[in-house]
Amino acid sequence: MPVHASNRPVCRNCDDFPVVVITTGSRHPDGSRVLLHIVCHVCQGTGRALPASLVRVGK
Repeated sequence: MPVHASNRPVCRNCDDFPVVVITTGSRHPDGSRVLLHIVCHVCQGTGRALPASLVRVGK
């Protein structure tokens, strides 16, 4: 069965992985790990980029 790809362009910085979780190695008092959630600063966590023709510049 074919998989249909989206026509929206993928963010070049995060390659459609907009949010990653990194463990710090520390643990909370309940035993769970301390995690950092890092969001792509270019696409703001959407994983998609706007084409240059749609980006509004200036006033």
